Amino acid sequence: MAFEDQRSHPRANLRWSVSVQLGGSVAEGVTKDISEGGAYVCCANPMGPEEVLDMVINAPDKPLNVKAEVVWSSMSGLDDEITPRGMGVRFLNIDSEDRRIIAKAVVEHLSEVTESEDLQASMFDTLEID
Repeated sequence: MAFEDQRSHPRANLRWSVSVQLGGSVAEGVTKDISEGGAYVCCANPMGPEEVLDMVINAPDKPLNVKAEVVWSSMSGLDDEITPRGMGVRFLNIDSEDRRIIAKAVVEHLSEVTESEDLQASMFDTLEID
């Protein structure tokens, strides 16, 4: 079974800017994917595992204030689309309304992706091959 199949919440490829605070330092990043339980945050200087962070996720509707724990970190690598530098975080404390905002955005995004894939498949099915 693939790792993604073991997640308890579906994730969507939503790019929302993020501010991360740990102690007195602030880092900026962007989500690569997000669910109501956590996110992958692309950033130049990811924090190490088990660090507890205060985050502001700039969702389209409003900023979401979240306390999160770094569960894994990619501090080195090519830092490209395939291997982006960043950290996987698990949300420890998030307002129930903020969790609903994320869940709604994930469902809407996944619905759009499914509709797009269905449209592409139907267009492929109608092509005539000589």
